[in-house]
Formats: sequence, C-alpha cells, structure tokens
Amino acid sequence: MSKMTKMRIGEYLIKRLKQLGVKHLFGVPGDFNLKFLDLVEDDEGIEWIGGCNELNIGYAADGYARINKIGAVVTTFGVGELSVINAIAGSYAEMVPVVHIVGTPSTQSQADGAILHHTLGNGDFRIYMKMYEEITVAQTSLNQDNAKSEIDRVLRECYIKARPVYISLPTDVYNKDIDVAEDLSDDPLDLSYPENPREVEEAAISQIIEEIHKSKSTIILADVGTSRYSTTKEFVNFAEKTGFRVFTSPMGKGVISENHPLFGGIYIGNVSEPHVQHGVEEADLIISIGSLKSDFNTGGFSYLVSAAKTIELRHDRVTVFYAVYENVSMRQILPKLTSRLERQPDLTQIESPYQSQPIMEELSSQQITHSWFWREIASKFLKPNDIIIAETGTSMFGLMDVRFPEGATFISQILYGSIGYSVGATLGATLAVKNGKTKRRIILFVGDGSFQVTVQEVSTMIRNNLDPIIFIINNDGYTIERLIHGLKRKYNDIQPWQYCKTLEYFSTTRKGRTIQVSTKKEFESCISQLSDSPLNEIQIIEIIMDKFDAPRSLLKTTENTYKEIPPEMQKK
Repeated sequence: MSKMTKMRIGEYLIKRLKQLGVKHLFGVPGDFNLKFLDLVEDDEGIEWIGGCNELNIGYAADGYARINKIGAVVTTFGVGELSVINAIAGSYAEMVPVVHIVGTPSTQSQADGAILHHTLGNGDFRIYMKMYEEITVAQTSLNQDNAKSEIDRVLRECYIKARPVYISLPTDVYNKDIDVAEDLSDDPLDLSYPENPREVEEAAISQIIEEIHKSKSTIILADVGTSRYSTTKEFVNFAEKTGFRVFTSPMGKGVISENHPLFGGIYIGNVSEPHVQHGVEEADLIISIGSLKSDFNTGGFSYLVSAAKTIELRHDRVTVFYAVYENVSMRQILPKLTSRLERQPDLTQIESPYQSQPIMEELSSQQITHSWFWREIASKFLKPNDIIIAETGTSMFGLMDVRFPEGATFISQILYGSIGYSVGATLGATLAVKNGKTKRRIILFVGDGSFQVTVQEVSTMIRNNLDPIIFIINNDGYTIERLIHGLKRKYNDIQPWQYCKTLEYFSTTRKGRTIQVSTKKEFESCISQLSDSPLNEIQIIEIIMDKFDAPRSLLKTTENTYKEIPPEMQKK
C-alpha cells in the first residue's frame, strides 16, 4: 500500500491531467484563476499556453484533444467561461474530450451571495455551471472534502465518454491540502470501459454473424465515432479479418488509410463518386460503425441506406435492422465478432476500387480554380503523416475529393461548423505534436472570412515558435453563405485584408514567411518551395480565387440541403 502525503488540490488536479497525457494547458488569465496559474507555471511537466481570447483558446484545446486524446482549458468565472462556451459546445457536439477548469470566487463569497464583478448581480454563483450542464457530461464544484473523488470522477467521465467536463475551482480551495498517495502511479485513474451485458452482447453477436453469413455483398461504413471512442484499431482488425470493403463518411475521413486495399472511398449520399455510391447503396448488408447522420456528413441527407439492411454499431448500443441491443458497445463487441468470423483471402490480392473525380476544366487558363487546386494539393503537396485541418466551407468540401497519403490525420468541425474554429484548432494540434517522436506537418486550409474571425491566434503560434503551413483561400467573402442565400448581398462581403502582411503585423521579428499566388504557375512554384523547405517556421500562403467558384461536393451538398444553387455558381 502506497504511503499517503499532503498535496494541494490544485497540484493534484494538475498531476491527474498529466497522467492523462495533458502537457499543455490553454487559457486566458483572470483574477479568479491567477493563483492556480502559479501552480501551472511552476510545474515542469505542463506548459501554460495563453491565448488572445477564450473562444480561440477553446478551439485550441479541442484541436489538441483530437490529436492527444484529451485537452484542457482554464478560464475565469463568468466573462471567461461564457466566452469559451461556444467552443465547449462544439467539443460536445463533435465528441471531443476537453476539461474546462473555471477559477471561481471564494466559497465564502458564494455562500454570502456577494454582488461581485463577473456576476449577474443576483447573488447566484451557480447560474453559469447550470448553463454548462447541457454541453458537458459531468460538472463539479471542488471543496476540500470532495476534491480527490470529484476530480477523479469528472476526468474519468471526460475520457470514457469523449465529451467535455466542467470543474469549478474556487480561489480559496486550490491551495487546500488533501490526503493522496505519495506516488500517484500507485493510485491510477480508473479508465476501464464498462463491460457489455453478457447475454445481450451474445444475442447481438449471434444475430450479426447469422446476417453476415446470409449476405452476398457486405460493406463497412465507418464514421466519426470509430475514432472518437478509440475503436479504430478494433474496426481495422475486423475489416481485415472479414475482407469487407470499407467506405467512410466525411467525418470519418482518415479512420482507415486511404491507401488500404479495402478502402473504397468517401460515401456522401448522392454527392459521392458514382462507384462509391453504387458500392454502398447496392450492398445487401451494411455494417455501420460509429455513425453520425448530420446534413453535411450525409450529403444533405441524401443517404440511401435502409435500416432494413443495416447493422449499426455505436459506443452505447447495437442495432440489427430494427432490433436494438442497449448498452452494448462497439469497442468491446468488435474484437469478439472478429475472433468468431472466418479469415478472408490475403489482402495483398485485393485491388482497391478507389478512384478520383475527373477534372473537367480548361487547363490552359491560369486562373486557380477549386477543381484544379485540390488536385494539385493531392498529387504534389500532401505527404505521409500530415495533419490536415480544414474550415467547414470550401476547404472541407474541397478535401472530400482528395486522397490522403498514408498516416494522414483529418480535423474539421463538420457537424458544429463554428466559423473560425480551424485557426484555433491548428494552434492546439501543432502543440500536440510539437515534441513528438515523429515530426508531422500541420497544414491548415481556411477561407478568408473564417480566418478573419480568429486570426489573433497566429500571434500565439509565433510566440510559441510553432510552424504550421496555412493556406488562406481568398475568394473575397463568405462563399458557403453565398451558396446558401444572398449571392450578391453585402452581408456576405468582408473587408479585404493584406494577408501577406499578417506575420509582419503580429511579430516584430517576422518569424516565418508569407506568399501570395494568383496563377497556376505561381502556385506550382510555391508548393515546390514549400515541399523542400524545413519545418521550422510558420508559413502563410494566400491563394487568390474567384468569389463564385466552389468545390463540386459543396455545390451538390448545398443543392441537396437548400434545394437550389445560384445560377452564377453552377458548373457548366
């Protein structure tokens, strides 16, 4: 049995975060969290990353968590936590585990109902936590009696359920002593997943195997839950054992290598490439893993996948056609299914049907178009192990037709779609791999409108000597909104910026370089330089495009969702 010792509550929280792999703590200082930040700054195993505002830094914690499996952000009471609430809501929607620590007024002030700054002046100190109850899976307010058990409980919920949590840390609590194990490795967090109910799981397995044996053509449709609930390895083992063709959704892009012989393409309903649409919709059995059927993830709800031929595996249940097996997790059932199915022929003999969309345009033109740009990015720029981040707009939709190299990771907020998310997420993702064993490029594709929303965090990247490659698609405004409504309305216009002076403005020492390209020839020269340059400085490339040009998949998804495309933006 480990010896017990005294430890301050704030220190215990930091040590538990480090045990989960958190090496960077994002946030903005405020009077109710400053003394806790002293503990953070004095701890050698965790690095404080101060951002320009709470919203941006919330996006950063989200991007960090998508690479690191968990992230954390610190704000002050009221004004700080409400500024970050949009980012936390996005993490909840997209199933991203982020720990939100809020420095709150002293327990005495709260008990007295004091009219303090950052309150609503009504003496209610729980009102902000109540708001967070809807967008976090666990909440707590720490005190000396409950600190150890509550910190452990809330962090476990965050990790297991892959959703944000909320921790209130009063100013007079962080430094109170509690009894803990002298060596916390002797008292690890319980991160075990709940066991599936045995009889229910066995019934589900039996029915699934029976249906697989009946089927003449079975495919797998892998979605975002596969990666969010740490089931990627189990899913790939299952696919390789069975030999079933694998298709992914937009949110599931990257859960299996797009060079794998079983990979068939991205299924987006009628937005899909023809062979992908046929491959999914003509199968007589579909094994759906971790699905999330949102509008952009289904090509504007154009999926033609009947429940009558779908076996759905999720983190909390299994559905076989119309029969539901509650509390049966895909994470545990997949290995058991794999072990009980027959091994298929050698995968090296399987030829992937993956194809790319043909590029139909006048190649003699020097104007950079989306169809040409994304083909060039795919064939001449992307490398194995790249982390590719895209804003939910022309960038994300453009990448749907791009075949990723081996080991690539994709980050985009396809469901929640908060404008400007990708810039903050790039900050977080870059820090998550900063000291990794394998050097990975972080590549951001973002439109000019989205970039303007969260551009301040470029200064945080410079401050921390980070080296992402940022492609700004300058198409003079909000292109995705123009497609939805108001093609030539002023509300879809933005103030033009000199994006090539971004680094000059944010840094007195100009750490990095910027390039502007407006022709195909200029772009080809640019990416040749980028591919050969070392990864040691931030690089910003401004791409000039026509305001009425858009990727094929965006045009089709918009037509499906909003039932029309402005004539000026229709492809001839």
